Amino acid sequence: VTMKVIGLIGGLSWESSAEYYRLINQAVRSRLGGSHSAKLLMLSVDFHELELLQNQDRWEDAASIMVAAAQQLERGGAQCVAIGSNTMHRAVSQVEAVVPLPLLHIADATAEVVGRAGLKRVGLLGTRYTMEHEYYRGRLTSQAGLEVLIPPAQDRATLHRIIYEELIHGRLLDESRQAYLAIMERLASQGAEGIILGCTEISMLVQPGDGAVPLFDTTAIHARALVDWALAA
Repeated sequence: VTMKVIGLIGGLSWESSAEYYRLINQAVRSRLGGSHSAKLLMLSVDFHELELLQNQDRWEDAASIMVAAAQQLERGGAQCVAIGSNTMHRAVSQVEAVVPLPLLHIADATAEVVGRAGLKRVGLLGTRYTMEHEYYRGRLTSQAGLEVLIPPAQDRATLHRIIYEELIHGRLLDESRQAYLAIMERLASQGAEGIILGCTEISMLVQPGDGAVPLFDTTAIHARALVDWALAA
């Protein structure tokens, strides 16, 4: 089997990077059988630095960290770049401008799966940045013609707070899970036919069967897309 080397930027947070690592290797083993595992290079950054830059709206500086990480992966022999975070896909254009490797975009992989499911209107949960800024929602619309609903400001603040104060620290609280389920319920009542879990930590809290409508776990979708790419002839 020819298997290409996946280059993954991790530490965004490491809680979800551990999920990526597990999901990618499980998928390779189930596809190839035996004792196969993925050829995978992960560069884990210090999320504390990035969190400060995000809070200060210093996105160019945050992008520089992503570019340096991608360059390191390229030097290490990676054959693609993947950013293990929805939020930091804000840096995609800067990375693509400098690093010639294919960049496998989490929103493209997600849009494809949502499109295959035949859905047109989806809710989007994630960090404030992912829900409010155009770099992610616009990609879903342009790549797959999806209509993207986001929660109102108060719900966005709740989602964001739980991600940064709890999930990236591995804290899974039942009251937070209930808050997420209620927000998802409200999006469904507004006409969302499915909901994108657009932050790589959310699937630690909410499972695919939990909603009234189908849920799309971007971590699992991205991991599968990376394995598809690595094993494609």
